[in-house]
Amino acid sequence: MKYGDKIIRMEGVIVEVHDGCVGIDLKGRLGYLKVPMRMLITDYPVKVGQEVVWNMSFVEQMGPEINEKYMSNLMTYQKRQEKMRANNRDDEEVTQ
Repeated sequence: MKYGDKIIRMEGVIVEVHDGCVGIDLKGRLGYLKVPMRMLITDYPVKVGQEVVWNMSFVEQMGPEINEKYMSNLMTYQKRQEKMRANNRDDEEVTQ
């Protein structure tokens, strides 16, 4: 990393609880974060409405290069999703 690390305290509220993850709304209208349950440190049962806090730093771009393997996997995933959406639309039109 080119720049020194600056730790920032982030706060949020749990808005979703699933078997394997929790959804957190970040305070200050900074967005939404979904994290695996295994990343959550807690001594209490997890419930919607509980406040959470964690340390974060800035995201730094590693360089101008594109990860071709990742892009290929992403394109394959998006094509598969679009094909499934098209099939669902076709199925809905047939049932109407």
